[in-house]
Amino acid sequence: MSSGRTVAVFGAYGHTGRFVVTELRDRGFVPLLIGRDAGRLQALAASHPGLEHRVASVDDPASLDQALKGAAAVINSAGPFASTAAPVIEAAVRARIPYVDVAAEIEANVDTFTHFTDHARNAGVAVVPAMAFFGGLGDLLVTTAMADWAAADEAHIAYGLSSWHPTAGTLASGTVSRDRRDGHRVRYTDGRLDYYVDERDLPTLTWDFPTPVGTRTVLGDFTMADVVTVPSHLSIPEVRTYMTTDAANDLAAPDAAAPSAVDERGRSAQTFTVDVIVRSGDTQRRVVASGQDIYAISAPLAVEAVRRILAGQTRTSGVASAGEIFDAPDFLRALSAHISVEERPESRV
Repeated sequence: MSSGRTVAVFGAYGHTGRFVVTELRDRGFVPLLIGRDAGRLQALAASHPGLEHRVASVDDPASLDQALKGAAAVINSAGPFASTAAPVIEAAVRARIPYVDVAAEIEANVDTFTHFTDHARNAGVAVVPAMAFFGGLGDLLVTTAMADWAAADEAHIAYGLSSWHPTAGTLASGTVSRDRRDGHRVRYTDGRLDYYVDERDLPTLTWDFPTPVGTRTVLGDFTMADVVTVPSHLSIPEVRTYMTTDAANDLAAPDAAAPSAVDERGRSAQTFTVDVIVRSGDTQRRVVASGQDIYAISAPLAVEAVRRILAGQTRTSGVASAGEIFDAPDFLRALSAHISVEERPESRV
């Protein structure tokens, strides 16, 4: 096994993990398949002849240490991340290898920044949480929109999903987050995360997405991991996220169906548009990204992050969001085969 190109994937047999494994192979890396279920690991390894697999559990630090031996980096794609992030980060720090995850859980990402910032920096280990569709992509887009601004008054991230068929991991992570919030909602306002109680339904409003999506009804205060990643390094006291109501209804449906593949890469038919607006005074900047399948797109995001860390193309060390540790516009350009990005002209409001 060539350790310089070997990347461990914890949760390799999960829905997103499988995309990560394929993306690593396409990019010339050697995936090391790691997970808790020996049977599912063996089945995945059979579909990728020549790849090594190792069983490890977050409840057994020694098994994680053994599993990461020979790896140059680790990508954690196994949720709920409230349970898996800390043990795998600790193992990565012990092994002195970079850690990247695809966590969309707000509280799990807060935990990573809170508990590992000093530890990872002192060890010289890069830790990049939420390097995925939610959290990572939004942060890269907001950072790109900010450009030379040192601060802004507001950032708005509107998600225009054509549909949302959630994975079992998404549903499990959502349950964990709701339990941790104990009936509270969360938003980022006045420069801090605000947990509050409101028995009313989430507010609805219209959002004018660029064509071909057009004007859609969205849920306001549909808060995603961007409220952790963006404020972690950008001076923006108000960060709001929105979700098209059709997609939110799909997610909440009691009989929600999992994604189904429609192409040879395993992607679903789901399409997305992410519309980002940052405002400073009476001036606003806008960046729009579009692509296919929010789970599939997390793989090139995570793998490009690992490639850049291993190549030394980073701006800081320790725990950092995508927009802080990487050159955001350049990172997005590197994903042009997967994501279309358009920077709109600056305008007055």
